[in-house]
Amino acid sequence: MIWDELTTLDFKKIDRNIPVLLITSATEQHGPHLPLATDRLIGEHFALSLHEKIPDDILILPVMSIGCSDHHMDFLGSLTLSHGTFMNQVEDMVRSVIHHGFTNIVLLNSHGGNQAVNQVLVEKLGNAHPCVKIVMATWWKLGGSELGLLNEGGTMSTGHAGEFETSLMLLIAPHLVRKDAYERGKHSKTYQWAEGDMLHSPKVALYRSIKEMTSNGVYGDPTHASTTKGSKITELILENLQRIVLDLKDAK
Repeated sequence: MIWDELTTLDFKKIDRNIPVLLITSATEQHGPHLPLATDRLIGEHFALSLHEKIPDDILILPVMSIGCSDHHMDFLGSLTLSHGTFMNQVEDMVRSVIHHGFTNIVLLNSHGGNQAVNQVLVEKLGNAHPCVKIVMATWWKLGGSELGLLNEGGTMSTGHAGEFETSLMLLIAPHLVRKDAYERGKHSKTYQWAEGDMLHSPKVALYRSIKEMTSNGVYGDPTHASTTKGSKITELILENLQRIVLDLKDAK
């Protein structure tokens, strides 16, 4: 079910144990070949694809389309919220959902810059509402080791606007992908101990803007992307996301 497509009367009939899903995404540069809406489109793709599979077992909130993207602001078009504004917006939405009696909430994240602040929100909201289950899932973390089997470009190929995001966009909105503008990430050669991508977490946390990390805004290698890979990624993520949602719904 889609939250804002329902009427007030519809809500009277809904089991309050149904998981309520909130997509947290971003509007920011994704190199020369992908649109600024990439993170939002990917998050919506997973949520709406899950809805097609289990429409009566999930309730999807309006998407949060702007996230924490200060580190992308050197690139034209990027939008950002401060961490405080982002947290307040998520908290207020979750508080509204809890007010209406729902007890299972899933934050489905599709932007790297939202991960840390979302983790803080899970701990803060979970402590404040002990009778509510609050889960945060970043989509590429859901894939686990199986996602790595789809990686063809090797280490550091699956970062921002790289192999995986481009594959998903070829599946979701191929008309928005500029194949003639594919560029491998122009990665910085300094601080190798702080490098990481979707499959390889960095050894330490070091703040750098994206432009300091890669001069063209791409962190990865989109040349290994394909629609087939986008479909395989989708199947894998949906399998794991569906298991989480149904486990939450069925738990008493």
